[in-house]
Amino acid sequence: MIIGTFGAAMLNAAVPGRTLFRVLTMPPWIVPMAIGIFMWGWMYNGQFGMISGVLQRMGVVDGPVAFLAYGSTAFWATIFTDVWIGVPMVTLYMLAAMQAIPQDLYEAAWTDGAGRFYRFRRITLPLILPAMITMSMLSLIATFNSFDIIWILTRGGPSGETTTMIIDTYHTAIGSKKYGEGAARAVLICIFLSIFCVAYFRVTSRLSQEPAR
Repeated sequence: MIIGTFGAAMLNAAVPGRTLFRVLTMPPWIVPMAIGIFMWGWMYNGQFGMISGVLQRMGVVDGPVAFLAYGSTAFWATIFTDVWIGVPMVTLYMLAAMQAIPQDLYEAAWTDGAGRFYRFRRITLPLILPAMITMSMLSLIATFNSFDIIWILTRGGPSGETTTMIIDTYHTAIGSKKYGEGAARAVLICIFLSIFCVAYFRVTSRLSQEPAR
């Protein structure tokens, strides 16, 4: 959400090449998810991956680094891949919300001497708050239910370091053929997400109704 909102603010600003930057945000969303994840898997490879090669050339590491072979690096590798896939959707959604703001408000604030950061904090953020609440909820649910990224990159390994509830449910139901237990876990996940969504919307609705300070 932070990267996407910041990117949307940059794309919404009157800067040279703005159209080109908007087009460049689309590839992670346009490329089929499986193909993009396979691409990242090759880049994370220790022997012939681009990331390991660049780090060796820069002198950051002495030898090949197999990012997906160690728990700590594999965990962050899956997070980085998930961010790469999710940021474009957030950016475009927040950009649409920002472009719906009347320009008269910015012009009036600029006439009164308000700076760029003040206009963003006092005008942009309050008016895009409903969109941020909705997008953050959708992003949280999508991340929680993310299966493709972890399964293609690590299958929950190494040693279960990247195993989430979704991956664990799949291992239980399909891998261990415990279909009843797997179904029960799936129902519990659904109940957990429903309770979380209700609590989230109640908290955010109260925050959005508080007067700005």
